[in-house]
Amino acid sequence: MEIPVFIVDAFTNLPFKGNPAAVCPLLHELQDDMYQKIAAEMNLSETAFIIRLNSKDDFSSGARFRLRWFSPTNEVPLCGHATLASAAVLFYKKKNVNTTVVFETLSGELYVQQQGESIVMDFPLNKPTPLGLNEFKDIVNAAVGDQSVEEVCLCGTTKKLMVRLADTCDRSMLTSLQPDPAVLLSVNTGGRVRGLIVTMIGAPGCQPGYDFYSRNFSPWFGIPEDPVTGSAHTVLAGYWSEKLGKKKMLAYQCSSRGGELELELRDDGRLNIAGQAVTVLQGILTV
Repeated sequence: MEIPVFIVDAFTNLPFKGNPAAVCPLLHELQDDMYQKIAAEMNLSETAFIIRLNSKDDFSSGARFRLRWFSPTNEVPLCGHATLASAAVLFYKKKNVNTTVVFETLSGELYVQQQGESIVMDFPLNKPTPLGLNEFKDIVNAAVGDQSVEEVCLCGTTKKLMVRLADTCDRSMLTSLQPDPAVLLSVNTGGRVRGLIVTMIGAPGCQPGYDFYSRNFSPWFGIPEDPVTGSAHTVLAGYWSEKLGKKKMLAYQCSSRGGELELELRDDGRLNIAGQAVTVLQGILTV
């Protein structure tokens, strides 16, 4: 069996930046173990599978598809960068004629549209709940060491723990963090934590004017650090919008690859996440 595969760098307009995702357009569903084997072989933070829903549709004319995301170790319920990458394959490589496509996913229907040079994704908004600074202190210490912490929040929906560094910290303190994935996994959180976000206020007065910075660690999904994470920003957007009093924000995830996300909280309680994408590889997977 031959399966088309694309590798797309998401949330960037430059090759080898942003977050790479593998994208496989499929004419029909595969066995679940085959999805996982392909994702493990690709060995990227996520591999996305676009599955045709109607046998009469093709990838150039269809407006609705199933979309599934797999990390190297398991299926994930929501993934921003691989959704952006999937839309980029449809719009730019398959020349899909629709300005908007709909993905049926484990997180419900996700609408994605072309808007100029960007792709805009309609995502859920997952606001976190503040916790006491001593709650999950072991995992916080493993993440940030002796850096000053302003606030700790947990999003129960996504199981992402968010740690905000104090405003006295500068960006170099965030970029220099090197949490040990094995130590993070060793902390018993009772299953309440499956992802770790470390964030800090940005520098909106300096070009390009980032409102906040972040990094995202997901060893629970076999990903020591995810370079640029759309799903994490469904948590971050709700938090920083309230703190900054803004509905439109520009965010930068400062991993070694780095990536930029444009965020807009909508009146219907959802979130628009916009970014660019670059295809760096196209080929055939033989299985």
